[in-house]
Amino acid sequence: MPDPSQLALFLAAAFVLAVTPGPGIFYVAARTLSGGRPEGIASSFGNGLGGMVHVLAGSLGVSALVLASAELFTVLKLAGAAYLVWMGVRTFRSARHDALTALSGRIPPPVGTKRAFREGVMVEALNPKTAAFFLAFIPQFVDPANGVALQFVVLGSISVALNTLADIAVAVAAGRVRDGATARPGLIRRLREGAGGAMVLLGVGLALAKRPAH
Repeated sequence: MPDPSQLALFLAAAFVLAVTPGPGIFYVAARTLSGGRPEGIASSFGNGLGGMVHVLAGSLGVSALVLASAELFTVLKLAGAAYLVWMGVRTFRSARHDALTALSGRIPPPVGTKRAFREGVMVEALNPKTAAFFLAFIPQFVDPANGVALQFVVLGSISVALNTLADIAVAVAAGRVRDGATARPGLIRRLREGAGGAMVLLGVGLALAKRPAH
């Protein structure tokens, strides 16, 4: 493990990156605004599991293989981008549909925590930029004299834990917004549409992302 000063630097950098908005945060916000805090928290843990996929793959060298291959990187990138755009469009359309349903006096059914969890896993696991981040960021704090793979997993798990805590904080905050705006369905609709639009933009940005140089 890195010395205390290096570990403190790692924690500070990982915290800043955890609170930086990305696909996972926008998905958690959209899911919470749509189905409430339980769905948002479930999607947060889904994002965490998706992040651990990249940590374990990175420790085994799989992520390095994907990033080294232009074809594999492109396939994963386009799959992740398509999924984000699809999720964003669906979030945008369901916001309008649910608003119309609410006006008719009916309550739109929630998607449920299980589905929110599964979709959270997919949002994070299909993002090759997460793999690139772990492979570029974590090795700076790894001591080559000790078990590199184990250090990678430990530091990666810490980073994922911070990301998950940030997602949960977003779910709690979005839940409060939702609770405070229950009498203003138009506001909830606009917030959900904004989150959906942000996911579409992130998906487009991912589709245009270039493979990291080696």
